[in-house]
Amino acid sequence: MSASDGIGASRSATSPESIRSPARAAAGGSAGTSGTTPAGGKAAPGTRGENTPGLLFGVGAYLLWGLLPLYFMVLVPAGAIEIVAARIVFSLVFCVALLTVMRSWRTLAAAARNLRLVGTLGGAAVLIAVNWTTYAWAVLNEHAVEAALGYFINPLVSVLLGVIVLKEKLRPLQWVAMGVGFVAVLVLGLAYGTVPWIALILAFSFGTYGLVKKGVGGRVDAISSLTIETAVLTPVAIAVLVWMSVNGTATILSNGPAHFWLLAASGVLTAVPLIFFGAAARRLPLSTVGMLQYLAPTLQFIIALAVFKEVMPPERWAGFGLVWLALVILTVDMMGGPRRNRILRAAAA
Repeated sequence: MSASDGIGASRSATSPESIRSPARAAAGGSAGTSGTTPAGGKAAPGTRGENTPGLLFGVGAYLLWGLLPLYFMVLVPAGAIEIVAARIVFSLVFCVALLTVMRSWRTLAAAARNLRLVGTLGGAAVLIAVNWTTYAWAVLNEHAVEAALGYFINPLVSVLLGVIVLKEKLRPLQWVAMGVGFVAVLVLGLAYGTVPWIALILAFSFGTYGLVKKGVGGRVDAISSLTIETAVLTPVAIAVLVWMSVNGTATILSNGPAHFWLLAASGVLTAVPLIFFGAAARRLPLSTVGMLQYLAPTLQFIIALAVFKEVMPPERWAGFGLVWLALVILTVDMMGGPRRNRILRAAAA
């Protein structure tokens, strides 16, 4: 992440359903905070006994996504296109290894036989490829601050997509958050001297990706989904790497074994956070996962300022401040979900 690296975003708290409907999200997680323990004395799934490992998995996933800018800089002189192409190929290799170790080939085969599902995941693959390429280009071309902005505004975009595509209705605080977010984009447009296209492409590509994956639902597990998506993209990725090698612009085989293995590690760095995220999502309420999601862009933002020394003039700080205010408002609304859920249950009783 980039935060976008969470393949399987249909279960992410950044999806329109989980942000727009915290009451429904809380319904699935309210028991997770009750602290009740069955007669056997072992905490049931989702109870407090599992919150600590769940938090560790969640923090681990978002930390890895947040530190991706540093990894991309280590891959220089490879460019964004080569990095993404290598990432796709080696992600597929790592997924194949995982499927073999986990003996999950039957699960993958069952998913692959559903042509409609494969088509949907193919569309998701295109969206995530756009997201990955934009993010890598931004980091390598001194736009890491704007890239971080894209993932800060992603929850707002997810809410907007929920309204436009799913015809969901906003609550008052969500309207306020959207209004503040709109003003923030205008202020940032003035700060950058143009529309912040990088941030908007990142936010909308990942938000739409999450919407597409939401349609997939639980019909495919995370590893099988990642395998199908990378398999769809791999022929193009291999063609790109071959073309770059023929033209002498590829670095994967010409910069020594260390550079090759660093690029190969992109497969692990794509799948491991996904696995951590899946483990966290099973143990934590979606509202908690929704709070953790801000860790990745915060880390990216800090790295852009402290390590890459990118410039932040006052007007850009003002725009970011408005984005953060919108997120605070959205989070307050999200945290009120459990209380609204209790009131709805009491009214229905």
